Order: sequence, then C-alpha cells, then structure tokens
Amino acid sequence: MRQVAKAFGHVQALDGVSLEIAEGEFFGLLGPNGAGKTTLISCLAGLVRADSGAVEVMGHDVQTDYRNARRLLGVVPQELVFDPFFTVRETLRIQSGYFGIRRNDDWIDEVLENLDLTAKADTNMRRLSGGMKRRVLVAQALVHKPPVIVLDEPTAGVDVELRQGLWAFIRRLNHAGHTVILTTHYLEEAEELCGRIAMLKQGRVVALDSTRRLLERFSGRTLSLRIAEPERLPVELRARAVVRDGFLDFSLAGCQEVELLLAAVRESGCAVQDMRMTEVDLEDVFVSVMQGVQEDASGSGR
Repeated sequence: MRQVAKAFGHVQALDGVSLEIAEGEFFGLLGPNGAGKTTLISCLAGLVRADSGAVEVMGHDVQTDYRNARRLLGVVPQELVFDPFFTVRETLRIQSGYFGIRRNDDWIDEVLENLDLTAKADTNMRRLSGGMKRRVLVAQALVHKPPVIVLDEPTAGVDVELRQGLWAFIRRLNHAGHTVILTTHYLEEAEELCGRIAMLKQGRVVALDSTRRLLERFSGRTLSLRIAEPERLPVELRARAVVRDGFLDFSLAGCQEVELLLAAVRESGCAVQDMRMTEVDLEDVFVSVMQGVQEDASGSGR
C-alpha cells in the first residue's frame, strides 16, 4: 500500500500510510483505539474505498481487480458477525462456496479440529458462546486456504487455551508460507509472534521495524524498589523515579548503576522492602512511541 489516505467527514482516519509486507511475513499492526488499524484493514479487504493512494494484494489492486485480490485474503474481523440459521459446518461450507470451492470437508475438519470446534460442528451458530463464535470467524477466514491471512484482534474475549491453540495453528500456516497480518492489544502476543511491526498513531505510521530492532532501540533496564518511607529519599532521587503499583521505578543506563542507586537509598536511611529488575518489552516501546518518542518510519524496512 502506498500513501493511503481516508477521511470520514472531518476525521482523518488514515493520513498517507505506506507499507510493504513481504510474502511469508508475520507482520504486526499496532496502535491505540482510533489509530486507523481497522480502517486500513478494511481498505485492504476492499470494504472501504481509500480517498487516495493504492492498495494491492500480491500485485492485484483491491479496487480495479477486487475479485482476485479478495481471493488471496482471509480476514478475521473484530465484530462478531454470523448467520443464526446455520450450523458451524454449514456456515463453513457456505463460506467455501463464495470462493467456488466444493467438497472440501477434509480441510474443514482440519480447521475445526485445530480451533477446537469439532464438538460444535453441528451446533447452530446462535447457540455458541462469544468465544466459540470468534473461533468460527477464524475458521471462515481459512476455508479457502488464502495465502494472506488478516487477523483483527482475533483473541479478544477468548480463553487462554484457545489462544495457545490458535497461535500454534497460525504459526504452522505461516511456516508453510502464508503471510499473516495481525492487530492485537495483547502486546506480548505481537512480541512473540511478529517478525516486523508497524505502529500507527492518528492515521500515520510512527514506527516501522523488525521487532528485535525496535526492542534494541529502546533497550534498557528498570530497577523497581518498594521502599519504606520513600519521602525520606533525596529530592533528586525521587525525581528520577516513576511510581507504579507501590514501587519506585528507576530507569538504568547499565547494570553498574544498580550499586550506586542502592547505596544512595541506603545512605538516605530508607529500607528496601522488595526489589525487582526488568528489561524493556514491547509494551514499553509502544508506550514510548505513543507518548511521542517516534521512530523514523521512512527508511526502516520494506
């Protein structure tokens, strides 16, 4: 996609977004609510027409060559949309028919098994729980074996066991060559799964790089101390700390600072009740970027 822009009235949902996602990538699209993630996915799926710019799926323009572009995509939407008149298996057969696919029950059975839906195959959709309905949405996106899989918050509201099973299945598809595009608010999922990540803020890409390099650029450690009578700490020491969950968090440039910091606390007469050391994770990177520490997105990847 190149310089994609989309406005809804006076709201600029997308403001010149350019991304190139390579075949076989596991790509993360992150951002706060209202950043433009779902609008971008809707443009990719041909559900929303961009005001300007170009969107292609494996060389097929989503507007001028919609049918071929859509065949290449499997999209799992955020919303729980379903037809209440059919069973799970009937729903998947009907979805297959939209792509001209018949007699694919072997693949449907495999998808049902991997999403732990086999026991619900003959259950009417309206009798399923919210988590089960979301599993069916994932299954619908996969029935035509699309080379590009788009997952928009696929694990929202589902249990931990399903989440693990779903990711194991999606990983296998990715290893088999499928391109996966993921949006999620579970940043630990993105950190573990995605090889490259784009972060959106107010319709613009504000960070774009490999997950590893993003973590390295914001690398650092935090020493968290629970201190009795923290008001006795020197003013300059308190000014360095961020209070979180009863701990004082101190950002460190290196491990050599630990001894100096603990010595300063000891000299102030304060007692350390608890202590922990943590390293930067994707959540820390995300918060830094959203607060304005922006990466140069223009030259940091495809």
